[in-house]
Amino acid sequence: MYDTPVSSVAAPPAQPVPFLDFSRQFASIRDEVMSAIEEVCVSQRFILGPEVASFESAAALACAAPHAIGCASGTDALWLALAAAGIGDSASSTRSTSQHAVVTTPFSFFASASCILRAGARPVFADIDPLTFNLSPAGAKDVLSRHPGTLKAILPVHLFGQCADWDAFTRLQQHHPGLLLIEDAAQAFGATWAGIPAGGLGDAAAFSFYPTKNLSAFGDAGLLTTRSSQIDRRARSLRAHGMTRRYFHDEVGWNSRLDTLQAAVLEVKLRHLPAWTQQRRNLAARYSELFLAAGIGVLTEPGAPRTIADGIVLPYTAPRAQHVFHQYVIRAPRRDDLRAALSAQGIGTEVYYPLCLHQQDALRDLGYRTGDFPEAERAANEVLALPIYPELRDDEQQIVVEAIARFYA
Repeated sequence: MYDTPVSSVAAPPAQPVPFLDFSRQFASIRDEVMSAIEEVCVSQRFILGPEVASFESAAALACAAPHAIGCASGTDALWLALAAAGIGDSASSTRSTSQHAVVTTPFSFFASASCILRAGARPVFADIDPLTFNLSPAGAKDVLSRHPGTLKAILPVHLFGQCADWDAFTRLQQHHPGLLLIEDAAQAFGATWAGIPAGGLGDAAAFSFYPTKNLSAFGDAGLLTTRSSQIDRRARSLRAHGMTRRYFHDEVGWNSRLDTLQAAVLEVKLRHLPAWTQQRRNLAARYSELFLAAGIGVLTEPGAPRTIADGIVLPYTAPRAQHVFHQYVIRAPRRDDLRAALSAQGIGTEVYYPLCLHQQDALRDLGYRTGDFPEAERAANEVLALPIYPELRDDEQQIVVEAIARFYA
């Protein structure tokens, strides 16, 4: 769910193409943001002030979801979605004895798995679709067949800003009564599947507004959306220590309230998000055109997969998906050498993610081994995210592509 650490994204003066540059966006909306912050400061209502409810309403509308609940981070939003939906076994003392399990992807940020554990359930991994990098529906179906009765939910991740194949996951849900679909939409605010926005597809969804996200706060912030009034009520209680009335606690919750200042900033940015998203799509299309023109990029389609032996494999968008390009991620031959060469020229890149979740030391006792999920592991060795944000200039894109072309010349 997190991307580049905030402390590392500011470009040094000599860097020709920063991976991110927050100052450009801020300059374009400075007056609006400062005015919104001043209103909060004057009101002195810093926790769950009226701006929080206002942003929740605007976000719910944007996600085509009846309910939206602001919280402290995207990580907390995932936990709230699971806990409020009743997923987790609080009586279990270890992850190995939990009777609740959730299928998810091993190719994601750590929170996709850690929140399942925090809720008292057990992550069960399935491999990814090599075209989209998202959880494979076929892999999830296989896991469901091998774990009858214990799987409570599927948690697909809309990775890099493209929704997972929701048609396929909906079919799985129809064949498994009681199975919930929880969206990890941390990177996908504004993305759609078959015209339905992320956040309005599943039983519940979680968003992150970490500063590097396409819709970003001025610190940590998150959001849960849901179609269920029951999940909505319970999530609002859980985010405030299990209170429905002040100082009366119905259950043990957590302190995960959305700061009013963050809500005010987010509502300002939400008004600009459609235009920013279109700029991201334009930049992604231009990257692909430049790589193809340079003769080093290859496109891939279902039934005709391409590999790094063919060149740089460009991002694929499923026909029913509308990608928001939170990241523009290529598969690159000699990825680590390429990244080092670009860094030496002051061109920022990132690797999301260099190690799969089933290979992480903290999750070793789940019982997985290297080789269990070959597509996820191959992606971890090949992916490279290039600079993409609405304010990125055409000449900067040209610099990036020319530098990559020189590396492979």
